[in-house]
Amino acid sequence: MNNNSIDPKKLSGLLGIVSKKIGVPPEKLRTELEAGKFDSALSAMNSSDAAKFRQAVNNPRLVEKMMSTPQAKALYKKLSGDK
Repeated sequence: MNNNSIDPKKLSGLLGIVSKKIGVPPEKLRTELEAGKFDSALSAMNSSDAAKFRQAVNNPRLVEKMMSTPQAKALYKKLSGDK
């Protein structure tokens, strides 16, 4: 697996967590995200969070940097139930 690919199991878990949080079925959320749409995700956020999200989407390296922090990894493990 190269650095640009995401583990499908982890991606599915993350989509499941986000879909529960925003009340959108995981399949719909995945379809929107794969199409570059963020309508469902953005509609569930306040305007400040939505602006931060848009900034992150426009800077994939920022997202990669944030997700590689120990805090993000620990949060993912906690939310996904991974031990």
